[in-house]
Amino acid sequence: MPDRSPDDPKVASALRAAQLYYLQDMTMDAIATELGTSRSSVSRLLSHARETGLVEVRIHPPQGQELRLEETIRTRFGIAAHVVPTPRTLSDVERFERVALSAARQLPLHIDSNMTVGIAWGSTLDAISRHLPKKETHNSTVVQLNGAGNTFTSGVDYASEILHRFGQAFGAAVQQFPVPAFFDDPKTKEAMWRERSTRRVLDLQARADVVIFGLGSPFAEVPSRVYIGGYLDRSDYRSIREERIVGDVATVFYREDGSWKDIELNRRATGPGFSVLARTARRICVVSGTQKLASLRGAIAARLITDLILDEHLADQLVGG
Repeated sequence: MPDRSPDDPKVASALRAAQLYYLQDMTMDAIATELGTSRSSVSRLLSHARETGLVEVRIHPPQGQELRLEETIRTRFGIAAHVVPTPRTLSDVERFERVALSAARQLPLHIDSNMTVGIAWGSTLDAISRHLPKKETHNSTVVQLNGAGNTFTSGVDYASEILHRFGQAFGAAVQQFPVPAFFDDPKTKEAMWRERSTRRVLDLQARADVVIFGLGSPFAEVPSRVYIGGYLDRSDYRSIREERIVGDVATVFYREDGSWKDIELNRRATGPGFSVLARTARRICVVSGTQKLASLRGAIAARLITDLILDEHLADQLVGG
């Protein structure tokens, strides 16, 4: 964690600039004059104040005027939604990045001290982790929900970097899960799951207070890493088609009706079963792109989501379908 001590000159200057700007309504030009610096330096100090958690920005819509899409999603599905404004002129990549940035700004509202936070690695969580602001917590742990290894790579570098960014942002301990994303043989998984070292991580996952995940999809314009990273072979793709799979959460696959238990691939997957995820009090899903509509419907049908962060166009498709 960066030094936030008031003895740090940069912290002291950022705090002073933030107080003048947010609490005394002074302009950046006036602050620059008072601090004896330039306007651009004041702008950088204010950015530093936000990025290090000295300042938290929250938006409160007028009482009784909740956004129509969020209210509809809450009423129809029982899910607390945050809809990210995304003009139709945006590309899928731009929409994806905007949703990831908004999610990163929302997460500190749900993560606090003495919490265990489960993280499902993937393209979405990777993007979110790059934008996380700093929030100091105590006695908190970030735990990896699914293995990342395959026949080409251990996956440790990729998954650990995502966890490391979350750990740094919240001052949390990090617990990796060094197993493959998929075992070759279900019996190997069963044996591994009996090992005490593995059991310890599984127990930590099961006790998570919050889990954060994206939705993998074979149809997405922004590719889901599990479908492009060498994790699946030709027979796996055939199984996905034949079993009418529309997506996955932490490498556990499901259909549009939410069913997942009888899917053969899941016998080899290392992510937690949905019956385990369902015991977590807060389950935050971040998703963008209308190509993931079927994936989102399936996740809702499986009752995986308590909190949803999504783009405006996808939200419109969800409530209009």
